[in-house]
Amino acid sequence: MKDNITIHDSFRYELIRKIAEGGMGVVYEARQYGARDFTKTVAIKLIKEGFLDQPMFLKNFIGEAKLVANLIHTNIVQTYHLGEANGKCYIAMEYIHGMNLDQFLQLIDANGRSLPPELAVFIASRISRGLAYAHQKASSDGTPLDLVHRDVSLKNVMVAYEGDVKITDFGIAKAGGYLIDREGEVAAGKADFMSPEQAGFEKTDARSDLFSTGIVLACLLLGRNPFTGENAADSRQNILKKPIPDFHKESTIITDELNGILQKLLQRNITKRYGSAESLLHDLEYHIYRHGYGPTNETLGKFVRSLKGNIAPYPSCESL
Repeated sequence: MKDNITIHDSFRYELIRKIAEGGMGVVYEARQYGARDFTKTVAIKLIKEGFLDQPMFLKNFIGEAKLVANLIHTNIVQTYHLGEANGKCYIAMEYIHGMNLDQFLQLIDANGRSLPPELAVFIASRISRGLAYAHQKASSDGTPLDLVHRDVSLKNVMVAYEGDVKITDFGIAKAGGYLIDREGEVAAGKADFMSPEQAGFEKTDARSDLFSTGIVLACLLLGRNPFTGENAADSRQNILKKPIPDFHKESTIITDELNGILQKLLQRNITKRYGSAESLLHDLEYHIYRHGYGPTNETLGKFVRSLKGNIAPYPSCESL
């Protein structure tokens, strides 16, 4: 029998620069220091100053850390540690040397290029792999979490210079009591990427994330979001009522088969949509691999690295 050993240690982080900022949280690139000159680059997520005194946000922040700590998958950003310093809770996470998909599309446009359709489908397939894992996740006693991300969007999917694709930000996820759930009372998520259930203040399940994945795929293929309105309310109405485009007519790079996948993803009737991320993954991978060799992390990474220019860094920050 192995001895039980308790290790007491402290974590020290130096915040280098702000890399992302949302409605309630902010993420920094940071350097973690350990014993004997050990260092590691990580990402640190904090609650924004204006929300520190609101118990609901703190509870959800802690709930997010506990939830994602056990989501260990190559297509999900990993969580390492939940800590507290200077009266502030923080989450230490995997640092992705790359950019989110919104920045990725901006950089492609700035280079006067377009994303090859097979790479767009490859990215969507990696999102589907991460969602398939998350949707099937159970608690330690085997009880299904019935997890729904509820915020699948361009800004919440990272692509690394090495070609890895990772889902991030489970801050408004619905999952087995980890986070406060006010579904039906508020419309959680980014209006341009909501499912009809979210836009209509209805209950969601895993199929809601698939509708959002369909919008992400449409953005990657078209270079724009077909549901974006002048404001959030307009975008929600477009999600609910705007005719779903014939994507083959929108762009010649979208084949009839790929158009069929998009049409099935974007069914407003949830029973006609893909039933699971696994079934979506099958169709996406069949589309790009059925003739043999297809895109990989390496081919995506090569494309990312071929783009000239970098995402402008935020100013340097302080220590934590």
